[in-house]
Amino acid sequence: MKLLRVGPAGAERPALLDDGGILRDLSGLVPDVDGALLADDAALDRVRAAAASGELPALDAAGLRVGAPVGRIGKVVCIGLNYHDHAAETGAEPPAEPVVFFKAADTVVGPHDTVLVPRGSQKTDWEVELAVVIGRTARYVESHEAALACVAGYAVAHDVSEREFQIERGGTWDKGKNCETFNPLGPWLVTADEVADPQALGLRLWVNGELKQNGSTADQIFSVAEVVRYVSQFMTLYPGDVINTGTPAGVAMGQPEPKPYLRAGDVVELEIDGLGRQRQELKPA
Repeated sequence: MKLLRVGPAGAERPALLDDGGILRDLSGLVPDVDGALLADDAALDRVRAAAASGELPALDAAGLRVGAPVGRIGKVVCIGLNYHDHAAETGAEPPAEPVVFFKAADTVVGPHDTVLVPRGSQKTDWEVELAVVIGRTARYVESHEAALACVAGYAVAHDVSEREFQIERGGTWDKGKNCETFNPLGPWLVTADEVADPQALGLRLWVNGELKQNGSTADQIFSVAEVVRYVSQFMTLYPGDVINTGTPAGVAMGQPEPKPYLRAGDVVELEIDGLGRQRQELKPA
């Protein structure tokens, strides 16, 4: 299934994109697309049955805002330097273990919402990433098979980053990762049963129509299964939590001087095979 949330920010309603590309209203069936729904097999079965029957009312998508496909996210765990080509372009050695950092849940916005360039920023950067959405509590997971069983589905994430704040201003990466609007997510949550192999997905990103990133999750240093297993050794993952699994080569930081960092007025578009497409215009904070 392709689950999503539509409507004004803070007042989104649950919806489904059916096989014919028609947007269907789920608000009469479930209160939201969130951890509670993703952990409830019976509720998900009811949604599937209603979708198959054609009884769900259609929504007029014209002018309707698409929000992040998951509501009430508990935490956003991020994995840095998780592609061989991205590590190479930044001059970093491939890490021996996953590099883990966090984004606050309030950085998450809709896939087509405005991204704000922080005040004083000179090095705002782009990163297309595969997001993993948790559907089962993951605590000390022992195997890759068990790790994938904890995954509810997948989505497109844009891990917007401010490199000066992240790298040059001291401390951890958090200052460069948690600026307002720095995690567009969506348009859909595609349930795990529709993604045959999370290690065989193409990722692409354009800035002002120019292709900047063109990679594949096959190049990940640590697979989706290993990331979920590994992270669960250090923290408990709950239904509705999100993991951003890293970005392939092609970010501004890895390009020759003068590096083409983002500015207000730029337009970023990104997509992952089967998971949909995002578009953001950048404006000053």
